[in-house]
Amino acid sequence: MSLQVISIPPTTGQAPIGVIVALHGWGANAEDLADLAPFLNLPDYQFFFPNAPFPHPYSSVGRAWYDFQQNEGIHESRQLLTDWLSDLESETGIPLSRTILSGFSQGGAMTLDVGLNLPLGGLVSLSGYLHPIAEGTKADAFPPTLIVHGTRDSIVPVTAGENARDMLTSLGVAVQYQEFNMGHEVIPAVLNLMRSFVLQVMSQEVPKA
Repeated sequence: MSLQVISIPPTTGQAPIGVIVALHGWGANAEDLADLAPFLNLPDYQFFFPNAPFPHPYSSVGRAWYDFQQNEGIHESRQLLTDWLSDLESETGIPLSRTILSGFSQGGAMTLDVGLNLPLGGLVSLSGYLHPIAEGTKADAFPPTLIVHGTRDSIVPVTAGENARDMLTSLGVAVQYQEFNMGHEVIPAVLNLMRSFVLQVMSQEVPKA
């Protein structure tokens, strides 16, 4: 089992200064998030959009990181993503410390699940949630984390975002949390916030327009 990945190089034609990985949600696919890349206005970064390894039960084009009812596949997806991210540095020449792992909904849950155990530059969970965390989980330094949620989200309630914020904060994660008046979606304001977060944790000046 391997991951199929859409790769979008920097639009500057230069070598990337960082990497952004984005994990799609349950029933979507890599192309859904790849369409959003230009709107982040991060031309110096290389983007990677992996396809989840499992077919979606109700969509011929949708993918899933795991089955919601039985959690089947979660261990396989966790290992696949961990191995792939660990190998990414040798492929791109960019260290994990300059790599942002992000995701939407189920992809946001996988971002937190996998990303807290890797020396990444930052994590972004959009309309996501937190898997149960093993007792005694700790690290020398967790990646800074942005959690964004909609107050009108009928798919993943806003309480899921609040619970993730509270749990991660209690573990010592540097969490930036923001709610928007939106449903289960990604609006332009969310992309603007994500862009600001990336520039902040990467300590890069905002590119001139």
